[in-house]
Amino acid sequence: MIKATILNAGIAEGLAQVLTEPLSFWGAFDPRSGRIIDTHHPQCGKVLSGTILLMRESRGSGTAPGAIAEALRLGTAPAAIILITPDINLAVGAAVATRLYGKPCPVLAVTPEEHAALCTKPHLYISDEGTVTD
Repeated sequence: MIKATILNAGIAEGLAQVLTEPLSFWGAFDPRSGRIIDTHHPQCGKVLSGTILLMRESRGSGTAPGAIAEALRLGTAPAAIILITPDINLAVGAAVATRLYGKPCPVLAVTPEEHAALCTKPHLYISDEGTVTD
């Protein structure tokens, strides 16, 4: 059990999807399909919809909140995002989608050691208190 720092609260459960490189939700991710579309990303083509997304950090811009909020509205977003480096843009996008569409997406931050441990788990559950279990 890991107690994460909550950037955006919510409950989620799903298969873990570990990204080996940072991802930008603006331009590298298609909110209509939930797929990584950056041809330079090592996991190009992977569908992130409904997964518990684990990545060390995002690669982003100020437009990431709109992209993640749109994916949540469409039902193509990850069920949750767990990072090492907190990202205000992803947290804001998830908070907006929760508020406007009633579609929460927990965004959490953990230590590098906790992240490494979570990356070995095939399935994760996140409580509304930010507890992550397998």
